Amino acid sequence: MNIKARPLVSVIIPTYNHARYLDRALQSVVDQTYVNWEVIVIDNHSTDNTDELVASFSDPRITYLKIHNNGIIACSRNKGINIAKGEWIAFLDSDDWWAVEKLQILFESISENVDLIYHDLEVVNDHPRFFSRKKIKSWQVKTPALMNLLLEGNCIGNSSVVVRKSLLEQIGGLNESPAVIAAEDYNTWLRIAQLTDQFLYLPRRLGYYFIHDQGMSQKDMSIPARHAVDEFISMLSASQRLKLEANFRYTTGRFNYLAGNYSDTKDDLLFAMKHGYKMTMIKSAALLCMSIYK
Repeated sequence: MNIKARPLVSVIIPTYNHARYLDRALQSVVDQTYVNWEVIVIDNHSTDNTDELVASFSDPRITYLKIHNNGIIACSRNKGINIAKGEWIAFLDSDDWWAVEKLQILFESISENVDLIYHDLEVVNDHPRFFSRKKIKSWQVKTPALMNLLLEGNCIGNSSVVVRKSLLEQIGGLNESPAVIAAEDYNTWLRIAQLTDQFLYLPRRLGYYFIHDQGMSQKDMSIPARHAVDEFISMLSASQRLKLEANFRYTTGRFNYLAGNYSDTKDDLLFAMKHGYKMTMIKSAALLCMSIYK
């Protein structure tokens, strides 16, 4: 396919005092083999040298805006969506980055039957105690997509996604409630899944997920995830709600294990083993065994 015939993709990068990471994120977009892109950096009035850093790229495809988002990153992403010129939206966190061929590979895989495409991410970790995996491996969302995402959890890494802008507009953008901070992406995929089942997974590591002191990776993600699914709970049967609760309890148990709170781990993992799906049961049993020997 001729690159000039390919659609414009708008890459939205929210940031706050991440100049030391943002350089790498921006460079990974500038280096893309797919050239029909624009970048929109939405800065929550950083106090570091973010503005000088962005200006140093001197690329007309990069737009830089400052807003006050009151600590709600969804506000920044929504601002980017509103001014984006592209038919497609790509999300990139300011501390993550992409392989240079990411956009090229994704757009070679996109067809009329794809509304959202995503891939695996490689973990680059400053805190191995809190996150032991070297790869965030996703899986293909099954039909019906909404029920699959609800019951099996969020398998879609935010910095891996390219999605049609029209879908984000139809759902009214990202949820800006403070309750879903750190899980607003999950809530977004769920609301998109109400409109389409056309999710495509590419089993390739085309991006890097960075874990560090200022990141969101060291919190119990079951708390915002519960709020992310609130509006969909009424769709589930009693047995399905129990399995969803098992997912949350595994997440809490895993958080406590990684934080060294072994005494708080047992009850959650036992619950997940009893009520979860097979994979949740297996993961919970393995983690429980490891916690016993700590």
